[in-house]
Amino acid sequence: MFSEKIYDPPPLSIGNLVAPLPIIQGGMGIGISMSGLASAVARAGGIGVIAAVMIGITELDFHNDQKGSTFRALEKQIKAAKEAAPGGIIGVNIMVALQDYDELARIAAVSGADLIISGAGLPLRLPGLIPDGCDIKLVPIVSSGRAAQIICRRWNEHFRRLPDAIVVEGPMAGGHLGFKREELDDPKNAIETLTLEVIEAVRPFEVMAGRRIPVIAAGGIYTGEDIYKFIKMGAAGVQMGTRFVATYECDASDRFKQAYIQAKKEDIEIIVSPVGLPGRALRSPFIEKAKRGEKRPRICVNKCIKTCNFKETPYCISMALINAQRGNLDAGFVFCGANVWRVDKIVSVQELMDELVEGYRAAARLSNR
Repeated sequence: MFSEKIYDPPPLSIGNLVAPLPIIQGGMGIGISMSGLASAVARAGGIGVIAAVMIGITELDFHNDQKGSTFRALEKQIKAAKEAAPGGIIGVNIMVALQDYDELARIAAVSGADLIISGAGLPLRLPGLIPDGCDIKLVPIVSSGRAAQIICRRWNEHFRRLPDAIVVEGPMAGGHLGFKREELDDPKNAIETLTLEVIEAVRPFEVMAGRRIPVIAAGGIYTGEDIYKFIKMGAAGVQMGTRFVATYECDASDRFKQAYIQAKKEDIEIIVSPVGLPGRALRSPFIEKAKRGEKRPRICVNKCIKTCNFKETPYCISMALINAQRGNLDAGFVFCGANVWRVDKIVSVQELMDELVEGYRAAARLSNR
């Protein structure tokens, strides 16, 4: 007779941080995952993540002082999340492509965030941005084993440290994707393949460090059965974004959440983003106008992305995402994962986590028969 505990998902350990459940809520900007969502996930046993990009939209002076308001808001949101989830784990997602990447990383560290998750480019300088005395875990996002090796080598050579964990994100993720458009449907880029590839790539560095470097699978993971599959493959946990949007605690507007609930498979498309990467989003009138060249910005107001040349870009992605977060979908668009069409209702974060745990247990019981 097996103990019921063998069917429970294992905790996720990242250094001395231990989350009861192996689930990281993906960081979703602009303003989709802030302290409200992140703290709810942390209270439910996962790792809650605040997206740093343009988080200053919560501040009254955002349009007059975007940089200052974003720095101020990030500190406020981290502290609010920590206070709302005592003992919970709160991370911050910071895109490498952001103009203020260095300062945002510093603020996250000194404000008490437990970890920084960083993608949209290789975070090769990240360890050097953390002030002395800050005990914060650093978790890069990669889309290949080669990228994982490059980061491990660079961090070891220049900073004498290795990632505390690595998120490997496949092409079914929402938002910006670390692949060329033509690579998205290539079987070699399936998240199952990439997860095994990254696990193998970091193994020599684990031996060198004498510790595990947990690999977190992300992109298209939807059910507790999916989580069980990746844990059995050797992943330490999963990162999920799309499912957390359709929760009461998500910081997006109700119209944003309803777009998820109403989405059909045929509504999903890959767009060209001003960030320089393809992105997965829901089709909208705004996107159609951008395709026709009707949305070109006259000036760059936000100066948020290093790679954005407003004279050539089809639209201002910051304003489009701010409008969407606030529910003005006629002037923006909604990023989503490939499984958004499966979302059919809004639930609480706790209900979602309970469903995922029960799905994991059912898969484990079936496997152990």
